[in-house]
Amino acid sequence: MKKVILTFSMFLLITGNVFSAGSSSDEDSAKTKSNYEKAVTLIKVAKKNEKKGKVEKAIKEYAKAQKLLIESNDKTPNDADTLNYLGFTTRKLGDFENGEKYYLQGLDIDPNHKGINEYLGELYVATKRHNLAIERLEVLRSCNCEEYEQLKAVIAGEPSKY
Repeated sequence: MKKVILTFSMFLLITGNVFSAGSSSDEDSAKTKSNYEKAVTLIKVAKKNEKKGKVEKAIKEYAKAQKLLIESNDKTPNDADTLNYLGFTTRKLGDFENGEKYYLQGLDIDPNHKGINEYLGELYVATKRHNLAIERLEVLRSCNCEEYEQLKAVIAGEPSKY
């Protein structure tokens, strides 16, 4: 048995296949979050802070998320999910015009994207374009999803839960 272990150890030393206590680079890259994933995490935290009335903190988190999403969009353009959150963070930072542009770009890619349709509808309510908000609601009508219920509530004048 000692001879087998010694032979195996020699093989590892010769070939350079020495096990290390740390993780491999494949494991490290699997653990590393993408900019998009980091942004989604920041958005979730920002939403919670916004609900708690910590608006300034939420704004800082939305701004960080927006920066990561811009980088993500530069690296992998034309992703509807990225454009959805770019529109969302941009809108949350008060830039309705550019937020709308991101949403519309996303709808060009995926016209039935639930998140984009909901958030764009919310933007239309905030910018007093009720008829356009209703159009977004109609797109969501058959989805049987929380996005439909959420936009319906916002159109009815109830505050957003998200």
